[in-house]
Amino acid sequence: MSTAKSCEPATPAAIAERIRDAILEHRLEPGAKLTEAQLCDVFGVKRGSVRQALSLLATEHLVDLEPNRGAFVASPSLQEVHEVFEMRRIIEAAVIERVCRNQGVQGAAHLKSIAKMIERERLAFERRDFRSWIRLSGEFHTELAGLTGNRVLCNCLTGLVARSTLISALYESLGRSPCSFDEHAQIVAAIEAGDTAHASDLMVRHLETVELKMLDRPARGAADLHEVFGF
Repeated sequence: MSTAKSCEPATPAAIAERIRDAILEHRLEPGAKLTEAQLCDVFGVKRGSVRQALSLLATEHLVDLEPNRGAFVASPSLQEVHEVFEMRRIIEAAVIERVCRNQGVQGAAHLKSIAKMIERERLAFERRDFRSWIRLSGEFHTELAGLTGNRVLCNCLTGLVARSTLISALYESLGRSPCSFDEHAQIVAAIEAGDTAHASDLMVRHLETVELKMLDRPARGAADLHEVFGF
């Protein structure tokens, strides 16, 4: 019996988006098996649509496709953790420099918008709305990168932030995200003050702290996909 909510079958892109959200909100843990038959039942589609969605997520390094075993939420190694955060430090230090250089009336308005996002991040934590907290902590970094106006850079960083969020699901417990909203606020304050060197240093140290807080713990690897997607 199909349990999909809509009469119209979900597209592969829509299925990928739902799975991506579940991964980034820590509803699906690294190592969780993504059974094609169950996904077909959940979304009311045929295997071809599910396979296209999983292939799309595999290109984003969020899903591993293993021959004769199936699809699994990716489980980044410690080496991958170091490589992802090394790239983030390089890119986000450049973001800070570019944003500080481009500061103006419009830039100041955008920074105020990001400051409001940080406040929402804080409130989500205080309300124990950890799914929103995780999402907002990642969006701080991608929204800041958006101020550079460089779409290639933004796309690259968005992928790295998504992989970082997956990493945090593997190495951190829910409710203990290492990405601090207080540190986000300090970075924005330094940018507003026009102190490029200090803002860049804060960002690099922030990302180093995030990486160091990762704890080596195995994922459980099992998931009820109907429960995950609310069906």
